[in-house]
Amino acid sequence: MVNHLKTALLMMSVLLVACATPTKTPISLYEEIGGQPTIEAITDNFIDEISFNKDIYRYFEKTNITRFREKFIEHLCVDTGGPCTYTGDTMLKVHQGQKITETDFNLTVDLLVNAMKKAGLTYVQQNRVLKVLAPMRGEMLYK
Repeated sequence: MVNHLKTALLMMSVLLVACATPTKTPISLYEEIGGQPTIEAITDNFIDEISFNKDIYRYFEKTNITRFREKFIEHLCVDTGGPCTYTGDTMLKVHQGQKITETDFNLTVDLLVNAMKKAGLTYVQQNRVLKVLAPMRGEMLYK
């Protein structure tokens, strides 16, 4: 009986200690990839990638690059869990009338992947960023 009581008290102590130990708050993807400096590096790299790709550049040739940079940074920041607010137009409105093909969309994703690699994101981090951006695909294709 004494052994059972000791065992029960020991288990209760372990349980109390486990409950009292603070759990580590998971960090956001934004924090994991390096925060604002990394978001800005990805954006700048992406703009470079676009500027050197004649197939994709045509979608951006009339774009105000300063505004694009600002809004893309906001968008990426928000989508990765950062402390930003997106103040731009919806993806549907931005891409309306461009009639972006699946081929060009996929090529643009490849350019973004290159931009993320250059900014130092791991393969896993790149995939996590793409996963948060993927739901917007339908707002961009063939609109």
